[in-house]
Amino acid sequence: MHENPKLTIAIDGPSGSGKSSVSKEVARHFGLAYLDTGAMYRAATYRVLELGIDLNDAEAIAKAVEEMPLVFGTNIKEEEILMGSTDIREEIRSERISSAVSAVASVPAVREHLIGLQRWMINHAINGMVAEGRDITTVVAPDADARILLTASEEVRMARRGLENAEKSGASGDLSKQIAERDAKDSKVNNFMKAAEGVTLVDSSDLDFNATVSAVINAVNDQLKAKRAG
Repeated sequence: MHENPKLTIAIDGPSGSGKSSVSKEVARHFGLAYLDTGAMYRAATYRVLELGIDLNDAEAIAKAVEEMPLVFGTNIKEEEILMGSTDIREEIRSERISSAVSAVASVPAVREHLIGLQRWMINHAINGMVAEGRDITTVVAPDADARILLTASEEVRMARRGLENAEKSGASGDLSKQIAERDAKDSKVNNFMKAAEGVTLVDSSDLDFNATVSAVINAVNDQLKAKRAG
């Protein structure tokens, strides 16, 4: 648990860096709510695809996202993501969504709307929150009490996504290309491989999961101590 009455921790990082699973454990450690901003963009993409909107129609995409009936929980013990009354937790992780999410997330009006929603959720978290996702440390929550950039080499990120098994079937080249393309698309929106000023870089390339969680917790505590000392 933490001493502060309200604590905001922001964790950024590229696809496959492990930031979601690590962020959940960090939230449990500090007794905080948890916000997966990437899942929010996936939910928005689900809405756009369900309405049959052309991914090149930025205006229609923005309107659909602004009006979507999204219910997005932040309780670490029970994930809740609904579109209206439909549970979409599994569907938003499908390849159908993965292949389209960058197109939706790159629409400026979509980002503006969702960033506003994310900031509202962070500000209204009773005890505080761990918020994770791309650009969370620099754009969404630049004033967070602790900011972490969690990264790893492309090879390690592929392995963590289970792509090593695909190599045996000859599919690894395509999957490696997909991760590289995802990184390239995301980098057009934000720089997620280089830590901004005040953000602590945690490279987990040579760390297992538990060691990564510990490294992030230590980095958070170091930042909090530095701020108290300052």
